[in-house]
Amino acid sequence: MFGILNVNKPAGVTSREVVNIVQGLVYPSKCGHAGTLDPLARGVLIVCVGPATRLIEYVQRMPKEYRGSFLLGRRSDTEDITGMVVELADPPRPTRAEVEAMLPKFVGDIKQRPPIYSAKKVRGRRAYKLARAGKRPRLAERDIQIHSLDLVSYEYPELQLDVTCGSGTYVRSLGRDIGQSLGSAAVMSTLVRTAIGPFRVNDAVDPEALNRSNCGEFLIDAVEAVATLPQVRLSADEEQRISHGMGIEREDIVPAGEFAAVTDHGRLVAILAPRGGTTLGPARYFPPEEAQDKHSVS
Repeated sequence: MFGILNVNKPAGVTSREVVNIVQGLVYPSKCGHAGTLDPLARGVLIVCVGPATRLIEYVQRMPKEYRGSFLLGRRSDTEDITGMVVELADPPRPTRAEVEAMLPKFVGDIKQRPPIYSAKKVRGRRAYKLARAGKRPRLAERDIQIHSLDLVSYEYPELQLDVTCGSGTYVRSLGRDIGQSLGSAAVMSTLVRTAIGPFRVNDAVDPEALNRSNCGEFLIDAVEAVATLPQVRLSADEEQRISHGMGIEREDIVPAGEFAAVTDHGRLVAILAPRGGTTLGPARYFPPEEAQDKHSVS
């Protein structure tokens, strides 16, 4: 199998558990997800199958869309309602106008400190493991990008936001920082990832609906994982050269950055990278489907 699955992860399970379900259905093909969702969260989880696991990084680069709900006047060690939630004594009650005035400060390139209950490593150990052991790891701020931040609804204490962001953003930490900027605190109560790039939650398949017989029917062509790359259509001769690791000359394009090389039928053949001058060569090569029949689901 060679493609991607847009899976609607339910709340209450880990992303790894969803991948394990898919793995059991596509074995012996391998699979992996392109972006973790916390157990509390639900929504789009892209699972790359077979050789498409080599395309995970391209999906991870795509913008992500979320709808999150937050409770003001509370703080938590996990920054969401799954941790030890403590209500503040007599916290302020911001008006809707005050909330709307605050949100633009969090749009664009900003700094964010990841939550201590995260998979970030501190001196070689996962931060959440240190936190569970009673330690408070010090995590450095990192650069993230918030493309848009819109107020969906607000009735104190609940605040609901639509967020479009780049890779590496922790939405619960975004809520934490917004709460602090309002002179209060906030914990995330629900989160739905509504999209990753072109992959929408309304088109996602529930994991319990998948089985070995129908899994292939939900498989999306691997070329969609590199939809952000410009495409190069290969001739039969060029495809043959690429299959042997050789470069091709393309004077009709400017060889800057990577390209998705496809056949006339749109099948992804390779990821091409510049090799100097007008030469492009394969950085990743994906053999024809005929060479992958042994990976098919029976």
